[in-house]
Amino acid sequence: MPTTLAPRTYEVKTFGCQMNVHDSERLRGSLEQAGYVEALDGAPDVVVINTCAVRENADNKLYGQLGSLAKTKREREGFQIAVGGCLAQKDRSTIVERAPWVDVVFGTHNLGALPTLLERSRHNGEAEIEILESLEVFPSTLPTKRESSYAGWVSISVGCNNTCTFCIVPSLRGKERDRRPGEILAEVQALVDDGAIEVTLLGQNVNSYGVEFGDRLAFGKLLRAAGEIDGLERIRFTSPHPAAFTDDVIDAMAETDAVMPQLHMPLQSGSDRILRAMRRSYRSAKFLGILDRVRASIPHAAITTDIIVGFPGETEEDFAETMRVVEASRFASAFTFQYSIRPGTPAATMPDQVPKAVVQERFERLTALQDHIAHEENRRQVGRTAEVLVSVGEGKKDAETHRLTGRAEDNRLVHFAPGRLVGAEAPRPGDVVTVEISHAAPFHLIADREPIAMRRTRAGDAWDCAQAETCAVPSPAPGAATGGPVSLGLPTLRPV
Repeated sequence: MPTTLAPRTYEVKTFGCQMNVHDSERLRGSLEQAGYVEALDGAPDVVVINTCAVRENADNKLYGQLGSLAKTKREREGFQIAVGGCLAQKDRSTIVERAPWVDVVFGTHNLGALPTLLERSRHNGEAEIEILESLEVFPSTLPTKRESSYAGWVSISVGCNNTCTFCIVPSLRGKERDRRPGEILAEVQALVDDGAIEVTLLGQNVNSYGVEFGDRLAFGKLLRAAGEIDGLERIRFTSPHPAAFTDDVIDAMAETDAVMPQLHMPLQSGSDRILRAMRRSYRSAKFLGILDRVRASIPHAAITTDIIVGFPGETEEDFAETMRVVEASRFASAFTFQYSIRPGTPAATMPDQVPKAVVQERFERLTALQDHIAHEENRRQVGRTAEVLVSVGEGKKDAETHRLTGRAEDNRLVHFAPGRLVGAEAPRPGDVVTVEISHAAPFHLIADREPIAMRRTRAGDAWDCAQAETCAVPSPAPGAATGGPVSLGLPTLRPV
């Protein structure tokens, strides 16, 4: 009898933003369509690194990973390494020059080419580098293997038309291209049909969606249309741009039940002078006005942000303005970054680069202020009830604390004691549990009292099916009526 060869196995490592996470789902789908299977033993035949290029340490992360894989490459015949994503688009052949053991380098515009490039490299015995300058096919038309059975990402656009002086994304992902609304809604419907009850709409600037086909109100219309899809309970989106954020979007958020009371609104700096140098076409007063109007329409909205500390030319007075705006904004959380030079961006050659020690000291003052505000805002949640969508892998200490973890409607992280809901089975990822918040920390909430209610969902059913397909056996949650030892038995998601 002829010998049947075992399929080649793969592992995808993801760095960067939600767009990269979504791209990695497409990479997995393309590999599996080509006959690869995901490695479960920690010893894949192919490692794919999907990179980010936004921050300086992205390079360090990549080459550190490649260095650790060099030994495996020497010792295992047939082992392959592929590098894709934004850093691959930027560095191109430099990656193979610095790490000649890499087999494949591909960019942001040709995700679907990965299986072909891997086979070509195996056949030719040399590295394959393919970087396209424009999009080959829209990523959402590629096959996918989702990381979550209960939530999904949907790209509404790719690329960006803005010219922020610190950002390299437009040169790596190109000009904005918008999908037609019907295509987006069809993909959302397909996710819901597959069991998902939460969808996040993705774009570099989601609220400029529609400019390409001449409808500046298209994003608000899209939110309302998605909210009409039966079975879709939670809609989120990221990220909008303050300059293009309009009141029709606020109205759509407030009037569409499925749109969650959460908004990520990047500030970057509170100084109007620095915003001008960044080419951010809004000023602090406009930014604060947006937050006021959102909170007037959606009183319990949790607003998060991005802030850069130490942009070239930033003075102590400029930084004081950022602190003022942060104090006034009352962000639920903030992604704070120390400015780092990205070659190829206008800011990289600006004069008056701020000394590292000064940036570090300002960064520490900003994070201390924001952590204090976040803690105060979280303490305001104590005593409130929250509808928590049970998640996988976000509660790093769940096993030792006998808790489960999920996201409230406003996207706050909640650790809760599952208790012993009368007549109910243990909550599964994708189920919704109603809890009362009992304690608050700067970065999460705790609900240690008995849950008020638990609703089993189609998403929880989908999670059960996914476990059965991989021969996994869901374990009882802590406190479930079945008793026994504490063992969550939950798979771990890669960090976003």
